[in-house]
Amino acid sequence: MRKISISKELKECCSKLRLGCIEADVNVCEISDELLTEMNDQILQISQSISIESISKIPTIAASRKSYKACGKDPARYRLSAEALLRRVVSGKGLYQINNVVDQLNLVSITTGFSIGGYDADQIQGNIVFGIGQADEPYSGIGRGELNIENLPVFRDDLGAFGTPTSDSSRTEVSEQTQHFLMILIDFECDHVLEDALRMAERFLNNHCQAEKIEINIVD
Repeated sequence: MRKISISKELKECCSKLRLGCIEADVNVCEISDELLTEMNDQILQISQSISIESISKIPTIAASRKSYKACGKDPARYRLSAEALLRRVVSGKGLYQINNVVDQLNLVSITTGFSIGGYDADQIQGNIVFGIGQADEPYSGIGRGELNIENLPVFRDDLGAFGTPTSDSSRTEVSEQTQHFLMILIDFECDHVLEDALRMAERFLNNHCQAEKIEINIVD
C-alpha cells in the first residue's frame, strides 16, 4: 500500500483522527442485483428509523462536523458526503447508482456514517498526505465544479489536492477504466465502528467488485 499520512497541522485540530485505508484491484461494472438489494434494504431501514433532524447527532457524523468546525469550515455550508447521502436517503430520494465500486462505498457510508473517499489509485502520484486546504487552492469536485477547499480537510499527492470529506475530485474519479481502487474511511473521533466498517467494505469489494490483492491499513 502506498504511504498515507496525516499532517501535523490537521492532527493538532483533530487529535483522534484515524484513516481506514483499503487498496484493491477491482472490476468496475454496473451494479449487480445482489448489491442493489442490499442497498435498497439498508435505504428502507434508514428511512424508517432516522429523521433529518437526527442525522447530525449520529456519533460519526457529529464527530465529523465538530472536526470541520475545528479546522475553520462550516459543516452546514460544506456538508460532509456521509451526511449528504443520509439526508438524501431520509428524504426519500434513494442513492445514485454510479457503478458497483462507487455504490458499495456509498452503502458503507450510509450504514456507518463515515465520509469515505474513493479514488482511481492510478491517477494518484506519489505519497498521500491528509492536511488542511489553503486559500485559492485549485480543486474541481465531481459534479460540483470548482470548490473552495480553504480550511477543509484535504488529501494531497504530488500533483495537489484530490479528495475531501465533502467531495472527491474529478482528477481521481472512479470510472469504467479504473482497475486499481483506493478507499479511505475518515474517522475523526477514534470510533470503534471503523474496524467493522473496514470489514464490511472488504466483504462488499470481494462479493460485488471481484476484488483481488486487497490491502487494509489504519493510519493514525
